[in-house]
Amino acid sequence: MKNFQHFDTTIESIGEPKIDSPILKEPGGVSLEIFKSDEDRILIDVSAINNMEMIKSGNTPPAFELAGPRKKIFFDTSKLKCAITTCGGLCPGLNNVIRAIVLELYYRYKVRHIYGIRYGLQGFIPEFGHELMELTPDSVVHIHEMGGSILGSSRGPQNIEAIVDCLERLNIGILFMIGGDGTMKAATAIVEEIKKRNNKISVIGIPKTIDNDIFMVSRSFGFDTAVDIATEAIKGAHKEAEGYPNGIGLIKLMGRYSGFIAATAALAQQDVNFVLIPEIEFSLEGQNGLLAKLENRLQTRKHAVILVAEGAGQIFFEQAEKAYDASGNVKLFDIGIFLKDNLGAYFKSKGTEISLKYIDPSYMVRSLPANANDHVYCGFLGRDAVHAGIAGKTNMIMGHWNNFFVHVPMPMAAGKRKQVNPNGKLWQTVLEATGQGTLTNK
Repeated sequence: MKNFQHFDTTIESIGEPKIDSPILKEPGGVSLEIFKSDEDRILIDVSAINNMEMIKSGNTPPAFELAGPRKKIFFDTSKLKCAITTCGGLCPGLNNVIRAIVLELYYRYKVRHIYGIRYGLQGFIPEFGHELMELTPDSVVHIHEMGGSILGSSRGPQNIEAIVDCLERLNIGILFMIGGDGTMKAATAIVEEIKKRNNKISVIGIPKTIDNDIFMVSRSFGFDTAVDIATEAIKGAHKEAEGYPNGIGLIKLMGRYSGFIAATAALAQQDVNFVLIPEIEFSLEGQNGLLAKLENRLQTRKHAVILVAEGAGQIFFEQAEKAYDASGNVKLFDIGIFLKDNLGAYFKSKGTEISLKYIDPSYMVRSLPANANDHVYCGFLGRDAVHAGIAGKTNMIMGHWNNFFVHVPMPMAAGKRKQVNPNGKLWQTVLEATGQGTLTNK
């Protein structure tokens, strides 16, 4: 609880909601149980002992606002204009979220002016010349069957004042921003510029990262699909490794700073013998290093499967000059090729013939359609994002916590990262399933 007790979970609003929700007037009536209030809260820490201690000390346990429709809304939806943009790398589920937002706005709230901003933040800047995309139920009806984003994407910062100028020209009331950490940082800056101008524009973030590393969000969309595809890669690598003497299947998966995909996929398809993730250092050389342990595995079982997250082992490139992408992210060195080359050289020096198959399904995973679980999940995120924006909430992201959809203040999540806990259940179970033990000589 010490990690959570000082969190401010207050959600900002652009004004008092005074208008009756059109959902109340739906033909045939609607169950009032679907409506939530700002007093409906979800505890951040579910430990009974921790919460009892806080209450005894006179403090209120921290909790998130529960997501869902409100009886009173801020916007007159008959006049409301909304915009949606997708930023950063592709991810399974982007089109699903867009579709859910459009359908909820159109059918539930009768909003008739919904615009897609093309190619991320570039779409707000006149110099790029990207045209708006008008979004209607007809234009999004089948997009969940496709990967990628119908709006396109881009990386890199754009002028915040120019973005807000564009929102003003279009008379946008709600901006839905779908993207990762860089997008949420930009969204926070957009909110601050909107406040300076005393505008009534709501900014709602739908966090996107295939790596599942968003702080204070238990699961991000696209992660389930990524694990699904990763397990297929593991199956193939395992069969390839089994099929030859001293066969090695080496698979590189996504995970710049967090190894959730690699760790979860290893447990979903328990044919993996070594899992390497950014959170856990490993050595190549020495008694406990990867090379010695792999050699022992081949001597006893004749084959092995290695799963490595893209951000693992960056310590081996400390002497190399770093490069940066358009968004200011450090370009990672290719740990997959590094391992492939070093494994080959090591066993060659030993006079041991190996059959090494290297698999990198990263870009295939990013651009695939979402699976059934992610499709359902994206639907919840999109619809609840609409409910939040319509009620006048702003500077927040949609989150999932303790099995509930919640409102998370954007500043709480932006610039922070969730990582695999080396002492937590996930990683300890990976160690149990693989039997790899420690891979360092420290």
